[in-house]
Amino acid sequence: MLTVLEGLLKKIILHLVIICTAAFLVSCSMENYPVDHEQLSEEERIVIRFSHVVGEDTPKGLASRRFAELVEERTDGFVEVQVFPNSFLYRDGEELDALLKGDVQMIAPATSKIASVVKEWQVMDLPFAFESAEEVKEYISSPVGKVLTKKLEQEGMYFLSFWDNGFKQMTNNQRPLYEPEDFKNLTFRIMESEVLEEQFHLLGAVPHVETFDQVFPILEKGELQAQENTFSNIVNKNIHSVQDYMTVSNHGYLGYLVIMNAEFWQGLPDEIQIILLDVLQEVTEWEAELAEEVNQEKYEFLNTCHCIEIHQLSEKEKLLWEEALNPLYDSYVERFGAEYIDFIPKFKE
Repeated sequence: MLTVLEGLLKKIILHLVIICTAAFLVSCSMENYPVDHEQLSEEERIVIRFSHVVGEDTPKGLASRRFAELVEERTDGFVEVQVFPNSFLYRDGEELDALLKGDVQMIAPATSKIASVVKEWQVMDLPFAFESAEEVKEYISSPVGKVLTKKLEQEGMYFLSFWDNGFKQMTNNQRPLYEPEDFKNLTFRIMESEVLEEQFHLLGAVPHVETFDQVFPILEKGELQAQENTFSNIVNKNIHSVQDYMTVSNHGYLGYLVIMNAEFWQGLPDEIQIILLDVLQEVTEWEAELAEEVNQEKYEFLNTCHCIEIHQLSEKEKLLWEEALNPLYDSYVERFGAEYIDFIPKFKE
């Protein structure tokens, strides 16, 4: 009888050892982070404030929310990503400064916005530089793309990923845009970019820099007549309701650099960095598919809503636009060097 009890006792002890060992290994994988994360204060958790300027239902808005949910899930709540969309915290002219000051830890600005700090990034604004989202990503992952992302780090920003939005189209409330002459004297809202400003000057238009949250109000009031944007942004911000004409030109690509305050990133534990990068890779792939779907869906909506006249730029018209805008490339090379142009897919030998 004693032998049976001894055997039973040994089995119980063995099971307890296994359970304790497993629990120890799990706790080690999270570097002894507190277990009851729901009870942690903000000071005890890692909090990442993620600010962006577009709507929650855009590709960037949906991707940022998905990123926050997956990070919370995979760190068991130890890392909380607080997403602030629609310029809730900062307008697109302010969020870069807020990131560098550490007031927010993460943003996803358009490449044009980054050019205010690292001017070489204006290469992304050159018209008709890219034919597809894949070409954009090929450029960013190229050696010269790595040089550009390194320049961000030198300015206090850590590059994490690139998110898609789509190609930009032209809209206005005056007349259809077929040839460069049709742009004459039109007042255009643009993002802050010397390349974009010169682009519209070359077309004979009058560019005005305005933040994204002001696009609809200034067009509605008639303060400006025209703008350029993706299908998803046009519909999401209801821009089509205050514009009469749209030219599907695909003349420029609008994408976002997902970046973090470099000092904050470097201060994160290695394990957390790995989790964030893994989640970002997953979300980036998901966001790319979503951006394509959303833009196609919004284009179909615009094509059937009978709310805006749409013109598809022909190949002949495209060549006229490109010819008018070619001086931009010479201007860029003169200022920053040919190496940034040479890696654009259509110029690669």
